[in-house]
Amino acid sequence: MMEVALCLAIIGFALVSILLVLPLGMDKQRETREATVISQDATMFLEAIRGGARGMDDLTNYVVAITNYISFYNNKGLLQNRTPSVWGYTYGAASYNGGLRQGWNLTNGARIIGLMSTPEFTYSNLTFGGAPIANTFSVPFTSNRVFAYVRSFSGMAAEKPPQNNDLMREASFSYKVLCVNAPMAADTNVLANPNASFDQQLAVNLRELRLMFSWPLTPNSSLGFNHQNQSFRTDIAGELTLTNEEDGYGPPLYFYQSQLFNNAP
Repeated sequence: MMEVALCLAIIGFALVSILLVLPLGMDKQRETREATVISQDATMFLEAIRGGARGMDDLTNYVVAITNYISFYNNKGLLQNRTPSVWGYTYGAASYNGGLRQGWNLTNGARIIGLMSTPEFTYSNLTFGGAPIANTFSVPFTSNRVFAYVRSFSGMAAEKPPQNNDLMREASFSYKVLCVNAPMAADTNVLANPNASFDQQLAVNLRELRLMFSWPLTPNSSLGFNHQNQSFRTDIAGELTLTNEEDGYGPPLYFYQSQLFNNAP
Protein backbone atom coordinates (compact mmCIF):
# COMPACT_ATOMS: atom_id res chain seq x y z
CA MET A 1 0.00 0.00 0.00
CA MET A 2 2.84 2.39 0.73
CA GLU A 3 4.29 1.83 -2.74
CA VAL A 4 0.90 2.41 -4.39
CA ALA A 5 0.34 5.61 -2.42
CA LEU A 6 3.82 6.84 -3.32
CA CYS A 7 3.21 6.12 -7.02
CA LEU A 8 -0.12 7.93 -6.92
CA ALA A 9 1.51 10.93 -5.28
CA ILE A 10 4.19 11.09 -7.98
CA ILE A 11 1.60 10.75 -10.76
CA GLY A 12 -0.57 13.41 -9.15
CA PHE A 13 2.36 15.81 -8.89
CA ALA A 14 3.21 15.22 -12.55
CA LEU A 15 -0.39 15.77 -13.67
CA VAL A 16 -0.66 19.00 -11.69
CA SER A 17 2.57 20.26 -13.28
CA ILE A 18 1.29 19.42 -16.76
CA LEU A 19 -2.05 21.13 -16.13
CA LEU A 20 -0.26 24.25 -14.88
CA VAL A 21 1.94 24.42 -17.99
CA LEU A 22 -0.88 23.69 -20.47
CA PRO A 23 -2.57 27.14 -20.24
CA LEU A 24 0.77 28.86 -20.75
CA GLY A 25 1.39 26.81 -23.87
CA MET A 26 -2.07 27.59 -25.21
CA ASP A 27 -1.57 31.32 -24.55
CA LYS A 28 1.75 31.28 -26.43
CA GLN A 29 0.16 29.42 -29.32
CA ARG A 30 -2.64 31.99 -29.49
CA GLU A 31 -0.20 34.90 -29.33
CA THR A 32 1.91 33.37 -32.11
CA ARG A 33 -1.15 32.84 -34.31
CA GLU A 34 -2.34 36.42 -33.73
CA ALA A 35 1.11 37.86 -34.49
CA THR A 36 1.20 35.84 -37.74
CA VAL A 37 -2.23 37.16 -38.74
CA ILE A 38 -1.15 40.73 -37.97
CA SER A 39 1.99 40.35 -40.12
CA GLN A 40 0.00 39.04 -43.08
CA ASP A 41 -2.65 41.75 -42.83
CA ALA A 42 -0.02 44.47 -42.38
CA THR A 43 1.76 43.41 -45.58
CA MET A 44 -1.50 43.70 -47.52
CA PHE A 45 -2.35 47.15 -46.10
CA LEU A 46 1.15 48.51 -46.76
CA GLU A 47 1.09 47.36 -50.38
CA ALA A 48 -2.47 48.61 -50.95
CA ILE A 49 -1.72 52.08 -49.58
CA ARG A 50 1.65 52.34 -51.32
CA GLY A 51 0.07 51.36 -54.64
CA GLY A 52 -2.96 53.64 -54.29
CA ALA A 53 -5.33 50.66 -54.68
CA ARG A 54 -8.92 51.56 -55.57
CA GLY A 55 -10.61 48.26 -56.41
CA MET A 56 -10.35 46.28 -53.17
CA ASP A 57 -14.07 46.36 -52.43
CA ASP A 58 -13.82 43.18 -50.35
CA LEU A 59 -12.31 45.33 -47.60
CA THR A 60 -15.83 46.49 -46.73
CA ASN A 61 -16.34 43.05 -45.14
CA TYR A 62 -13.41 43.55 -42.77
CA VAL A 63 -12.88 47.26 -42.03
CA VAL A 64 -15.59 47.93 -39.46
CA ALA A 65 -14.95 51.65 -38.87
CA ILE A 66 -12.48 54.47 -39.52
CA THR A 67 -12.13 57.48 -37.21
CA ASN A 68 -10.06 60.62 -37.85
CA TYR A 69 -9.29 62.92 -34.90
CA ILE A 70 -8.33 66.37 -36.22
CA SER A 71 -6.45 69.08 -34.30
CA PHE A 72 -5.77 72.61 -35.58
CA TYR A 73 -2.46 74.49 -35.36
CA ASN A 74 -1.53 78.08 -36.24
CA ASN A 75 1.42 79.20 -38.37
CA LYS A 76 3.70 79.09 -35.30
CA GLY A 77 3.00 75.43 -34.65
CA LEU A 78 0.87 76.13 -31.57
CA LEU A 79 -2.38 74.28 -30.92
CA GLN A 80 -5.31 76.58 -31.63
CA ASN A 81 -7.92 77.23 -28.97
CA ARG A 82 -10.72 75.39 -30.75
CA THR A 83 -12.43 72.05 -30.23
CA PRO A 84 -10.83 69.21 -32.17
CA SER A 85 -13.02 67.67 -34.86
CA VAL A 86 -13.89 64.00 -35.34
CA TRP A 87 -14.77 62.25 -38.56
CA GLY A 88 -16.41 58.83 -38.18
CA TYR A 89 -17.07 56.31 -40.95
CA THR A 90 -18.76 52.89 -40.95
CA TYR A 91 -20.46 50.82 -43.61
CA GLY A 92 -23.88 52.01 -42.45
CA ALA A 93 -23.26 55.68 -41.60
CA ALA A 94 -20.79 58.57 -41.55
CA SER A 95 -20.61 61.61 -39.30
CA TYR A 96 -18.70 64.82 -38.62
CA ASN A 97 -18.70 65.96 -34.98
CA GLY A 98 -21.82 63.89 -34.42
CA GLY A 99 -23.74 65.21 -37.44
CA LEU A 100 -24.66 62.63 -40.07
CA ARG A 101 -23.13 62.87 -43.55
CA GLN A 102 -25.32 61.03 -46.02
CA GLY A 103 -23.54 59.01 -48.68
CA TRP A 104 -20.08 59.13 -47.07
CA ASN A 105 -20.22 55.54 -45.79
CA LEU A 106 -17.52 52.91 -46.26
CA THR A 107 -19.25 51.36 -49.25
CA ASN A 108 -16.19 50.58 -51.38
CA GLY A 109 -12.51 49.77 -51.09
CA ALA A 110 -11.36 53.07 -52.59
CA ARG A 111 -12.88 55.01 -49.69
CA ILE A 112 -11.17 52.74 -47.17
CA ILE A 113 -7.70 53.00 -48.73
CA GLY A 114 -8.20 56.71 -49.44
CA LEU A 115 -9.05 57.43 -45.81
CA MET A 116 -6.25 55.23 -44.41
CA SER A 117 -3.83 57.19 -46.65
CA THR A 118 -4.79 60.53 -45.04
CA PRO A 119 -1.55 62.44 -44.38
CA GLU A 120 -0.59 63.36 -40.85
CA PHE A 121 -0.37 67.06 -41.75
CA THR A 122 -2.58 68.97 -44.20
CA TYR A 123 -3.06 72.63 -45.10
CA SER A 124 -5.90 74.30 -43.22
CA ASN A 125 -6.11 77.58 -45.19
CA LEU A 126 -8.77 78.16 -47.84
CA THR A 127 -6.38 78.12 -50.82
CA PHE A 128 -4.84 74.70 -50.22
CA GLY A 129 -7.36 73.33 -47.70
CA GLY A 130 -6.88 69.62 -47.13
CA ALA A 131 -3.86 69.23 -49.42
CA PRO A 132 -0.87 67.23 -48.06
CA ILE A 133 1.88 69.33 -46.55
CA ALA A 134 5.58 68.49 -46.61
CA ASN A 135 6.60 70.77 -43.74
CA THR A 136 4.83 73.00 -41.25
CA PHE A 137 7.01 76.12 -41.45
CA SER A 138 5.01 79.35 -41.04
CA VAL A 139 1.70 77.92 -42.26
CA PRO A 140 -1.47 76.98 -40.39
CA PHE A 141 -2.11 73.26 -40.62
CA THR A 142 -4.22 70.42 -39.29
CA SER A 143 -3.02 67.22 -37.65
CA ASN A 144 -4.84 63.98 -38.47
CA ARG A 145 -4.87 60.83 -36.34
CA VAL A 146 -6.55 58.08 -38.33
CA PHE A 147 -7.64 54.84 -36.66
CA ALA A 148 -9.09 51.85 -38.51
CA TYR A 149 -10.95 49.06 -36.71
CA VAL A 150 -10.56 45.80 -38.59
CA ARG A 151 -11.68 42.18 -38.45
CA SER A 152 -8.73 40.11 -39.64
CA PHE A 153 -8.92 38.84 -43.21
CA SER A 154 -6.20 36.26 -42.58
CA GLY A 155 -6.70 33.29 -40.26
CA MET A 156 -9.56 30.84 -39.87
CA ALA A 157 -11.96 30.50 -42.80
CA ALA A 158 -14.87 29.95 -40.40
CA GLU A 159 -14.66 33.60 -39.33
CA LYS A 160 -14.73 34.99 -42.86
CA PRO A 161 -17.74 36.34 -44.79
CA PRO A 162 -20.33 35.52 -45.85
CA GLN A 163 -21.05 35.13 -42.14
CA ASN A 164 -24.64 35.41 -40.91
CA ASN A 165 -23.84 34.31 -37.36
CA ASP A 166 -23.61 37.48 -35.27
CA LEU A 167 -21.87 35.69 -32.39
CA MET A 168 -19.19 34.26 -34.67
CA ARG A 169 -18.69 37.58 -36.41
CA GLU A 170 -18.35 39.58 -33.20
CA ALA A 171 -16.01 36.98 -31.66
CA SER A 172 -13.63 36.98 -34.64
CA PHE A 173 -10.10 38.29 -34.13
CA SER A 174 -10.10 42.09 -34.46
CA TYR A 175 -7.49 44.82 -34.10
CA LYS A 176 -7.00 48.59 -34.29
CA VAL A 177 -4.60 50.32 -36.69
CA LEU A 178 -3.16 53.80 -36.24
CA CYS A 179 -2.25 55.06 -39.73
CA VAL A 180 0.56 57.64 -39.73
CA ASN A 181 1.38 59.00 -43.18
CA ALA A 182 4.09 61.52 -42.39
CA PRO A 183 6.68 63.51 -44.35
CA MET A 184 10.09 61.92 -44.31
CA ALA A 185 12.37 63.40 -41.67
CA ALA A 186 14.72 65.94 -43.25
CA ASP A 187 17.17 68.66 -42.31
CA THR A 188 14.94 71.60 -41.43
CA ASN A 189 17.66 74.05 -42.56
CA VAL A 190 17.48 72.54 -46.04
CA LEU A 191 13.69 72.76 -46.16
CA ALA A 192 13.78 76.40 -45.12
CA ASN A 193 16.39 77.30 -47.78
CA PRO A 194 14.63 78.47 -50.99
CA ASN A 195 17.78 77.72 -53.04
CA ALA A 196 17.88 74.04 -52.09
CA SER A 197 15.38 73.09 -54.80
CA PHE A 198 16.64 69.55 -55.40
CA ASP A 199 16.60 68.68 -51.70
CA GLN A 200 13.15 70.25 -51.37
CA GLN A 201 11.96 68.18 -54.31
CA LEU A 202 13.09 64.98 -52.61
CA ALA A 203 11.48 65.99 -49.31
CA VAL A 204 8.13 66.82 -50.91
CA ASN A 205 7.89 63.48 -52.70
CA LEU A 206 9.19 61.11 -50.04
CA ARG A 207 6.99 60.04 -47.14
CA GLU A 208 7.02 57.46 -44.37
CA LEU A 209 3.99 55.26 -43.80
CA ARG A 210 3.69 53.73 -40.33
CA LEU A 211 0.92 51.32 -39.37
CA MET A 212 0.72 50.65 -35.62
CA PHE A 213 -1.42 47.61 -34.79
CA SER A 214 -2.99 47.01 -31.37
CA TRP A 215 -4.89 43.83 -30.51
CA PRO A 216 -7.10 42.12 -29.51
CA LEU A 217 -10.26 44.22 -29.56
CA THR A 218 -13.29 43.45 -27.45
CA PRO A 219 -16.81 43.60 -28.99
CA ASN A 220 -17.13 47.25 -27.88
CA SER A 221 -13.91 48.11 -29.82
CA SER A 222 -11.75 48.68 -26.73
CA LEU A 223 -8.42 46.93 -26.25
CA GLY A 224 -8.55 43.67 -24.35
CA PHE A 225 -6.58 42.71 -21.25
CA ASN A 226 -2.83 42.30 -21.76
CA HIS A 227 -3.06 43.68 -25.30
CA GLN A 228 -0.11 43.77 -27.69
CA ASN A 229 1.27 46.36 -30.10
CA GLN A 230 3.38 46.09 -33.22
CA SER A 231 4.47 48.67 -35.81
CA PHE A 232 5.20 48.29 -39.52
CA ARG A 233 6.70 50.97 -41.74
CA THR A 234 7.69 51.62 -45.33
CA ASP A 235 9.01 54.54 -47.37
CA ILE A 236 6.95 55.77 -50.32
CA ALA A 237 8.14 57.96 -53.20
CA GLY A 238 5.62 59.67 -55.43
CA GLU A 239 2.84 62.22 -55.41
CA LEU A 240 0.16 61.94 -52.74
CA THR A 241 -2.94 63.40 -54.37
CA LEU A 242 -6.10 64.73 -52.74
CA THR A 243 -9.25 63.76 -54.58
CA ASN A 244 -12.78 62.55 -54.10
CA GLU A 245 -15.07 60.38 -56.16
CA GLU A 246 -16.10 60.94 -59.76
CA ASP A 247 -19.33 62.72 -58.83
CA GLY A 248 -17.38 65.19 -56.67
CA TYR A 249 -19.19 64.00 -53.58
CA GLY A 250 -17.88 62.07 -50.62
CA PRO A 251 -15.06 62.32 -48.08
CA PRO A 252 -11.61 63.69 -48.98
CA LEU A 253 -9.51 60.77 -50.20
CA TYR A 254 -5.76 60.49 -50.72
CA PHE A 255 -3.95 58.15 -53.13
CA TYR A 256 -0.29 57.61 -53.95
CA GLN A 257 0.76 57.86 -57.57
CA SER A 258 4.27 56.48 -57.66
CA GLN A 259 4.98 57.66 -61.23
CA LEU A 260 4.12 61.31 -60.54
CA PHE A 261 6.04 63.89 -58.52
CA ASN A 262 5.24 67.35 -57.17
CA ASN A 263 7.36 70.41 -57.79
CA ALA A 264 8.77 71.82 -54.58
CA PRO A 265 7.22 75.17 -53.58
